[in-house]
Amino acid sequence: MKIIFFALLLFFTSVSAQKKAVLIAENLPETKDFFADDYGNFYFYQNSDFSFAKYDSQGNLNAQLRLTFPFKVQSVQNPLNIPSFSENAQELKFFDKNLAEIQTVKFQQKFGFIKAAYAEDLQQIWLLDASSRNLIQYHFRDDKVLNKFPLNFDFDEVLDMLVYEKQLYLLFKNKLEIYNFKSEKLVEIAAKNSRKLRRENDKILIVGQNAVAQISGNQLTVLFQCEDCEIVDKNTSSYFAVSGNKLYLYPLEKRFGGEGKTQ
Repeated sequence: MKIIFFALLLFFTSVSAQKKAVLIAENLPETKDFFADDYGNFYFYQNSDFSFAKYDSQGNLNAQLRLTFPFKVQSVQNPLNIPSFSENAQELKFFDKNLAEIQTVKFQQKFGFIKAAYAEDLQQIWLLDASSRNLIQYHFRDDKVLNKFPLNFDFDEVLDMLVYEKQLYLLFKNKLEIYNFKSEKLVEIAAKNSRKLRRENDKILIVGQNAVAQISGNQLTVLFQCEDCEIVDKNTSSYFAVSGNKLYLYPLEKRFGGEGKTQ
């Protein structure tokens, strides 16, 4: 797969009192996941060939990688150190700004079957061990298990996970569940067509197929919604939406249809 930008239209047009910049590209409908960092770079993942490509704001291909197994990129919020977990390979890799491998953390020899992983920082990883049904806090720099918390519930269908303020966030296709470290369910929220979790300071966001929502207590507040889009994402300044063969940018300061609604 090659996503080749053939035009970058740096203009703003008014549509329903909204402004949007349009980037036109080939093969965008094939994108399985999409990310935008805060430095004008865009990242496209395709599950068909396990490829991950990085483009700058001018549409130039800066870096690309292909792996043998499918993998899930956690975040590009720190584009100098991008964590990526492969359930099939049972390993977590870190990539630099050129998508060159920095480090690989292998789990097979030390743990059972890891269902999901969350890199809290550049030293610690939280792991869901499906074999032992434990939440594991692992200091991979020192190769040391810091804590194990038994879990007495099923997490076979988990899409993504996040640990924050001694709470475990588990994302499924159509719901979010929040647990404490005693395996007690604190909250369950319906979340249609979910894809991934994102933390911005003290805010926890759910990025779905065509919406971005913030967790507010035991409900979701929709921040951005695009019903006819194939995939959406955000960085700290804009929302992004892929529709057809175009990537649309919506500045955060604007209000959108669906923004501010609760579910």
